[in-house]
Amino acid sequence: MGDPRSFITINRVDSGYRPVTERIQDYDEVERLLPDDARMRQALRCMDCGVPFCHWACPVSNIMPEWQAKLAQGNWQAAYDILQATNNFPEFTGRLCPAPCEASCVLGINDDPVTIRENELAVIEHAFEAGYVQPKPPARRTGKKVAVIGSGPAGLACADSLNKAGHTVVLYEAADAVGGYLRFGVPDFKLDKRIIDRRIAILQAEGLTVQTGVKVGEDISVDDIQAEYNAVCLAIGARQPRDLPIEGRDLDGIHFAVDYLTQQNRLVRGDEIPDAERITAAHKHVVVIGGGDTGSDCVGTANRQGAQSITQIELLPAPPEIRPADQPWPLWPKLYKTSSSHEEGCKRLFNIATQQFSATDGHVQKLSAVHVEWHADDNGQYRMTEVPGSEFELEADLVLLAMGFVHVEHSELIAGFGIELNARGNIPVDERYMTGVDGLFAAGDASRGASLVVWAIHEGREAARGIHDYLSSR
Repeated sequence: MGDPRSFITINRVDSGYRPVTERIQDYDEVERLLPDDARMRQALRCMDCGVPFCHWACPVSNIMPEWQAKLAQGNWQAAYDILQATNNFPEFTGRLCPAPCEASCVLGINDDPVTIRENELAVIEHAFEAGYVQPKPPARRTGKKVAVIGSGPAGLACADSLNKAGHTVVLYEAADAVGGYLRFGVPDFKLDKRIIDRRIAILQAEGLTVQTGVKVGEDISVDDIQAEYNAVCLAIGARQPRDLPIEGRDLDGIHFAVDYLTQQNRLVRGDEIPDAERITAAHKHVVVIGGGDTGSDCVGTANRQGAQSITQIELLPAPPEIRPADQPWPLWPKLYKTSSSHEEGCKRLFNIATQQFSATDGHVQKLSAVHVEWHADDNGQYRMTEVPGSEFELEADLVLLAMGFVHVEHSELIAGFGIELNARGNIPVDERYMTGVDGLFAAGDASRGASLVVWAIHEGREAARGIHDYLSSR
């Protein structure tokens, strides 16, 4: 490391975003990159603290102190080599990860933590620009074949890891392009889809076979898959959105957030979508139900479409702005978050329960809601009660349901493999990530439930490890 007092003398500097007035006119990525010299100074803030809790908090066990030391020295090649040793896709996590590592940074106990996520993004983007990221096909093939079904971050990480181990891997994707929710969910202003294409080109050059537009269980039978491959991994995500079954739910103008975001991503790609099928916020009063990242993505998209007003409502209370006593360091705290989309304009309401939707000529026009309170019962469980007399209405020409995902879609694919789902409706796996069906594995949201991109990558890597061990024993 350089000056051991750098964490005292150098303040945290975030890369920041493009100006609001500029970025809401397009779907280009909103986050900027610092100049290389400024980024190296930020890496100097890493304390090389002996017991790196950042490493403990990271699902992929990112080796932060080592690669940040190389970055601080200007040795970008070495920083990249260390970074990619634990993370197949730093370009995804560098853009989308909420950075649990930073919440556990030792410097964060009494100061601003190191800009670990931004440093990671800078390293991988520098690596691509400098040509460090090159295809490295395996030196030999094992003769074993694996099918990976689903091309989100878990499927990609599993397929990449198995291919690097020398197995012949075929990645199946039902959509017409690879990426899963990264492609058809995360807005382009957070993740330019060319970033996905850039990585897929590398994987294919290394020997990975990709088949898009193929629905396993329909276009190709489960029996044929099991007959052709020595092992199979299901990485199909948890794509069943949580619904809101209240009066008026069937009105026109009420949509799941994933459908809204997917359509906009296709439009940005250049797809033609008939006007009658378009979900647009243009000149409308938009209400987003759900206060998480997906809801925030809807806010940013609605702003770019020219919404007249945007209100985001959340059933739960607003999180605290500083770390509460019951979520001490180095644990991940649930804090109030203002995203780049929120900065672009919306009204945020908490402790709100939606009661019904009302219409004019079959199209949603208003949303009726009530304020609620939360109190712990004798067992410490929080219970919701409505505040008497607090009912109100919101204008709502477009309602977007962004309340998360409940479980894997219960499709013919699941039935075809004979999988018995767990109580949460997801695919149960053992410590090797194998299901109750011999040779059938599962990873990511399909088994874990809806979670973070970094957890998906971790589970894809671990499932690949389990599959490799399984194949090696045969």
